Amino acid sequence: MKNLKIAIQKSGRLNEKSVQLLKNCGLDFENYKSSLITTVNNFNLEILFLRDDDIPGYVAQGIADLGIVGENVIDETQEKVTYLQRLGFGRCTLKIAIPKDSEIRELRDLQGKSIATSYPVILQQFLDEYKIQADIQEISGSVEIAPGLGLSDAICDIVSTGGTLKSNGLKPFADVRSSEAILIGREGLEENPILCELLQRIQSVLRAKETKYVVLNVEKINLPQITELLHGVKSPTVVPLAEEGWVAVHTVITEDDFWDKINTLKAAGAQGIVVMPVEKIIL
Repeated sequence: MKNLKIAIQKSGRLNEKSVQLLKNCGLDFENYKSSLITTVNNFNLEILFLRDDDIPGYVAQGIADLGIVGENVIDETQEKVTYLQRLGFGRCTLKIAIPKDSEIRELRDLQGKSIATSYPVILQQFLDEYKIQADIQEISGSVEIAPGLGLSDAICDIVSTGGTLKSNGLKPFADVRSSEAILIGREGLEENPILCELLQRIQSVLRAKETKYVVLNVEKINLPQITELLHGVKSPTVVPLAEEGWVAVHTVITEDDFWDKINTLKAAGAQGIVVMPVEKIIL
């Protein structure tokens, strides 16, 4: 069967987590950062290491079959690709930021102002939505320095923690759009058996990341209350303990659900609660 090609970021904020995701899916490969391509030893897949801005175009043109890239890059390049799976990492926000001493107070104050950005398409869409006419200065690289150099009144850039803004005397002003890493594919690939297998692996890893395996002890008399709280993937597993009248309950639930229910579980008689990570969940 012919190998599929997946493009991931060669370097940058998505590289490490993209590589880790693929390895967590059981794929065996070397992360050759100095090379453009590597082959997965135990799966029909080749990995291309590219600039993130190039990934949507490579996928749209069929040079790569799949890609992992930020949603913001997809929207900016406007390449025609298929969204296959949100991946839950690389979350960030495209924000407009202004100098700390700026007189800009409301969105309408951007009228006639100059905004530096590496995302002119997304920014223009945002400004059009609010009927604002501003001068967009397209800059690649360190956008944050533009106001300090007198090149613009504001910037529009990706913000994760806000530390870079602060160090350049800027403050967040308006959220333009949120973004996260997305698995994309070329059109017509949806029924490919290799893709179906890869998607199953990715989804099992993502489900496991949000889930915990919980084991607890409870008296049989209180078991109905506990099982009502813990539905699990299907239903809890109940195992008799050596001590008469007691059972162990095994289940899988989301971590958020567990913390929401922990006090209710204890009030219902749960004891010796053990919480463990889950590697994969295949439905």
